[in-house]
Amino acid sequence: MTRPLLICDCDEVLLHMLRHFGDWLGEAHDIEFDPLSWDLARNMRRRSTGEPPGREEFAGFLGGFFPSQMHRQTLVPHAREALAGLAARADIVILTNLADDCRDSRIEQLAVHGIAHRVECNQGGKGGPVARLVAEHGDPVTVFVDDMPHHHASVAEHAPRVHRLHMVAEPVLASGVPAAPQAHARIDDWREAERWIAARFDAGRHAED
Repeated sequence: MTRPLLICDCDEVLLHMLRHFGDWLGEAHDIEFDPLSWDLARNMRRRSTGEPPGREEFAGFLGGFFPSQMHRQTLVPHAREALAGLAARADIVILTNLADDCRDSRIEQLAVHGIAHRVECNQGGKGGPVARLVAEHGDPVTVFVDDMPHHHASVAEHAPRVHRLHMVAEPVLASGVPAAPQAHARIDDWREAERWIAARFDAGRHAED
């Protein structure tokens, strides 16, 4: 019998990133960072001028954080335990939007926190990669978990039978991010999320059935 499949994002789902990214921006670049929305570049201000950095410079900051500063990231509460419980009955793939050369660093980082599952890197929308993973695993009942609304829209387009759970594990950011319109549910706590995911697996039905 085909096992269910969980496809899960990493940053702000399994590991906190923004709070540590902000600390590093202040230390290394003298930039204040207040993560109140997903427009991250607009959340930054130079301490010297109060002006936000340009988009290219923002991309450079992300490139500076990954992978050299990944050791700063901390585990989202209850994420490890939830994945361990779900792994007893389902296959798990971590689908993370990082450059391919960061894959080994992500695998090692997650292992430090007791999470050892297949890791796939991606750039751009996640709908295509999710559809390919579902096909590779034999079209099982699948749940997708991500913090970014546009990834839920992408999965809704390319893999509509996948159950979509919107999670934003950073409390400061979560309060300013509305539920993704194309997600089936919004849950920001892994204890409740584990129950919701397990219920989808128990029902044994695709999202569009």
